[in-house]
Amino acid sequence: MATIHRPRRGSLAFSPRKRAKSQVPRTRYWAAGEEKARMDGFAGYKAGMTHLIMIDDKPNSPTEGMEISVPVTILEAPPLGIAALRVYERHNGGVRAAGEAWSEKLDPYLARSIAVPKNKRGVSLDDIGAKIEKMEELRLIAHTNPRFLTGVPRKNPDLMEIQVNGSGIEDQFELAKSLLGSQVPISSVFGSGSIIDVTAITKGKGTQGPVKRWGIMLQKRKHSRGGKRRHIGNLGPWHPHHVRWSVPLMGQMGYHQRTEFNKRILAIGSDGGEITPEGGFPGYGIVRGEYAIVSGSVPGPNKRLVRMRYAVRSKGADVKTPEVLYVSTDSKQGL
Repeated sequence: MATIHRPRRGSLAFSPRKRAKSQVPRTRYWAAGEEKARMDGFAGYKAGMTHLIMIDDKPNSPTEGMEISVPVTILEAPPLGIAALRVYERHNGGVRAAGEAWSEKLDPYLARSIAVPKNKRGVSLDDIGAKIEKMEELRLIAHTNPRFLTGVPRKNPDLMEIQVNGSGIEDQFELAKSLLGSQVPISSVFGSGSIIDVTAITKGKGTQGPVKRWGIMLQKRKHSRGGKRRHIGNLGPWHPHHVRWSVPLMGQMGYHQRTEFNKRILAIGSDGGEITPEGGFPGYGIVRGEYAIVSGSVPGPNKRLVRMRYAVRSKGADVKTPEVLYVSTDSKQGL
């Protein structure tokens, strides 16, 4: 009888597969700075998917210059409120927070999410400006405004840090001061054709067995007992006397933070009625405000917060404004 050999199934990447700590994804790395100071990221809420017709402008593509259909994701992106700026100093091989200055005009809905500091921690813009040359990084404390959306049934803002990049820390500080306390639209951060990375928390699937979670093979008829076929053959060797982390077992599946690289913003608009399908997006509704059309799919279900940043693995291609001819508004209700 032939020896049955089969390599393991299921990637061990991202192990351990635990639930994300927060629905607001963390950004641990930002793109390299440009000559001009800029705000490096933004956030929006996933509305749904559709498709559009555009002119293929990818060099050396077999369909270059022709009309192609592209699947896209619609993100509704109301302006971000800038509540504070925070500076970081070099410390022990990394960075640590050295101070932060809060805006005098804070959104009243911000108190729903955090305890708004009343004394602003005793740090003013002048104090930060006096020692800005010694600082390593500067980030903005921004919050979303979901109360402007009809598709997201909540009013509590989501808070996040967004890095300010530029040629020098002084230029970054001047930009941060001008944005403090204001509402920043997505059109002032990204433009049509920008290459971005998207980060979100994936759709949660709860506790699943090893067949669905890791993709292992079903037991054969003679190898299963009592008709139980959806389990592994063994838990590993006798020595060492413990179950190794690489053994596929049941557990949490989904609700993990994932990042997809090198997405392209195909269009940015202010009137969501232009791209809302008949009857609205399933599970979301009607897009009424500012939006961004991102090529391909985006992690997470509808209504999930999606963070965008300038691409960190960009191949350095020139940013071209795509020529979009048509955005499908056909009903997605299955009619």
